[in-house]
Amino acid sequence: MNRSPHRPRERRHWRLALSLLLAAAASASAAAADPLHGAMPMAEQQQKLGALLPSEARPQPSTRIDPVIWGSMVPDDNALTPARVALGEKLYFDTRLSADNTVACATCHDVSRGFTDQRPVSEGIRDQLGRRNAPTVLNALLFQTLFLDGRSPSLENQAKQPIINPIEMGQPDGAAAVKAIAGDADYQARFKEAYGRAPNYEDVGRALAAFQRTLVFLDAPFDAFARGQTDAISAQAQEGWVLFNGKARCVSCHALNPSNPLGTDNRFHNIGVSARHQDFEQLATRAQAELAKNDSEQALDKLALSTDLSELGRFMITRDRSDIGAFKTSQLRNIGITAPYMHDGSMATLWDVMDHYNKGGETNPYLDGGIEPLALTESEIDAVVAFLFTLTDNRFAEQNAAIFAAQKASAATKRPFRDEALAMRRTLPWEARVTGGK
Repeated sequence: MNRSPHRPRERRHWRLALSLLLAAAASASAAAADPLHGAMPMAEQQQKLGALLPSEARPQPSTRIDPVIWGSMVPDDNALTPARVALGEKLYFDTRLSADNTVACATCHDVSRGFTDQRPVSEGIRDQLGRRNAPTVLNALLFQTLFLDGRSPSLENQAKQPIINPIEMGQPDGAAAVKAIAGDADYQARFKEAYGRAPNYEDVGRALAAFQRTLVFLDAPFDAFARGQTDAISAQAQEGWVLFNGKARCVSCHALNPSNPLGTDNRFHNIGVSARHQDFEQLATRAQAELAKNDSEQALDKLALSTDLSELGRFMITRDRSDIGAFKTSQLRNIGITAPYMHDGSMATLWDVMDHYNKGGETNPYLDGGIEPLALTESEIDAVVAFLFTLTDNRFAEQNAAIFAAQKASAATKRPFRDEALAMRRTLPWEARVTGGK
């Protein structure tokens, strides 16, 4: 979960408008929403989870992941067992872990919305908005680091942070979170069975991680195509696959192959998103001063979600100037149902994403050296987008199709990041600076 404090009213309005497109597309599969935060009610989410992934299948290693890789991703002290997965599932949907009893992990990682919330940024307790888009937890077991700035080294560690973040779930500390559930006889029995001891915060993290490791969704039309079923994806999507590996240069950071099924290099890149509205030098100076006061994990977590320093990305963790404005390469799996895109949720459609890359990102001193104009035509952009929608697991096929149609309709009338002159190199990024914007 990734969120933060109140924004100016006008900022909240445009963010809300941006999310309406996705909410409308998801309505075909989503039931009545929680009036507090917009998520599907927890009981209904659990029913939907059971239909997507039956409980008896959850503790088993996924057949879509090599057993050796699977084993390397599971810590020795948190081997997957049915009791641990069941405990983690119960915790995942429990709003009692939040200070005001309104937010659960599933609030921002909603089963009915691609295990994210399909909002630009998420909403925590007391209507507080964060500065980061909530990534999906699907396939998270394969990540080398967690959070968009990589500040957490494991699922066990990551799972504990939102609970004690003041603008997410808002508990003052882990002990308070445990106290909220420790009197529950069912929890007492479940912790004892799963870990051999009474409820405690470390095991809360372990159980949540165990449950998340079962959320493997890697059975998409593209996978059938990759296995030789040539009619599994359209001719347009097949053209997009060729462009993905060639002219569009997506493969540079999003390699897709059997040993890397997520389509991420697990690295961090400045692609210029923050550069549209931030002064990186000023932010970096402020960050150094703040971190000199307190650079604890909890302090970093708070700064990442509640201040403009969020826009510095990986720099907040490494303090390496080459990491200014750099964020982790997101996975491409299930990308069709996990909009909006980028670390701040500022791009509503995959056409927006392609327009951003096609023009060479946003120029700034820290722009990744691999970002440059692509000269993709409109039909080529359409083809790459068609391919990207083939990466959504078949279990979400209906929602994927609805969102594809909604994004396509939106892109037909609104392309805020499109700049054909830059994309085709008729103008160069530095010309506006030299000519004073003329």
